[in-house]
Amino acid sequence: MQLSVSDKIIVFFGLIRQYKGLDLLIEAMTDQRLKEQNIKLIVAGEFYDDEQRYRKLISDFQLQDRIMLHSHFIPDADVKYFICAGDCIVQPYRNATQSGVTPLAYHFEKPMIVTNVGGLPSLVPHKKAGLVTEPDPHAIADAIIQFYQLGEHHFYPFILEEKKKLSWPNLTSSILQLANDLNA
Repeated sequence: MQLSVSDKIIVFFGLIRQYKGLDLLIEAMTDQRLKEQNIKLIVAGEFYDDEQRYRKLISDFQLQDRIMLHSHFIPDADVKYFICAGDCIVQPYRNATQSGVTPLAYHFEKPMIVTNVGGLPSLVPHKKAGLVTEPDPHAIADAIIQFYQLGEHHFYPFILEEKKKLSWPNLTSSILQLANDLNA
C-alpha cells in the first residue's frame, strides 16, 4: 500500500489480542463511507492471537488495498513512525482497564478514538482529546467519520491540556500535594 501525506490514515497500535477488538475495526473498515473517503488503516503490533483469522477477515472483506499489516514486534525506536503516520489512533477494545497506547498517543499529540470500556473514556475526554464510541463496528465507523468531519485541528488544544496532566512535573506536584495533605 502506498501512502502519501494527503491520505486519511488511522492506526491500530500495540500487541494484538482478542480483547483489543481489531476484528471490530476491520469490520468497521467495510463501511461504505470509509471506502468512499479512502480511509486507510495501519495495524502495527505483534499478534498474540490467531494472525490468520485477521488476515482472512481482511481478505474476505477485500480490504487488502486499505489495510496495511505490520505484524511484528515494533522496537521502541520505530514507535514514532507508526504513531505519527496516522491522523488518529483507534483503540476499539472490547474490554480494558486502561491502555499503554493512550499515553503514547498523548506523547505524540495524536487524537484517539476509544471504546466506552473500562478506564479508556476517563483518559480520553469525548470530543476533546478524541472520541468515545461503543465497541461495535458500525459505531466505530461512525466515530471515524465524525473524527474526519471535526478535523484533527479540533482536538489539538485539548490533547495538549490532557498531555500536561500526564506530565512528570504534574505527577510530582500531585504526589507532593498528597504528602502535604496527609501530614497536615
